[in-house]
Amino acid sequence: MWGLIFKIISGVAGLWLAAQFVPGVMFTGTWKDLLIVGLVLGVINVFIKPILKVITLPLRILTLGLFSLILNIAIVWVVDIIFPELIITGIMPLIWTTLIIWIIGFILPGVSRRGKSV
Repeated sequence: MWGLIFKIISGVAGLWLAAQFVPGVMFTGTWKDLLIVGLVLGVINVFIKPILKVITLPLRILTLGLFSLILNIAIVWVVDIIFPELIITGIMPLIWTTLIIWIIGFILPGVSRRGKSV
């Protein structure tokens, strides 16, 4: 459950940061639309991405894990296609958006564990 919440938060925060700071990325919707896009991105990352990781295991082994980045880029690209409010023009803004979402998703669970006492 927490994994889905972290993926949604990282998707929303990553898309918002990318729209603010990455040239070529625009979000024309409201906050409600941004939450819906983040929700869809989080659901795809939690439920569909593990299936895709199993299917692409040989490619990830051959590329020493680099194909995982391609998989993440493809997921963000699909979300960009689904939602007309999200406009990503070009491959470099797509890569930067994917990296921002990945970094936030990597940092967020560690930050939430720091507040808990062991």
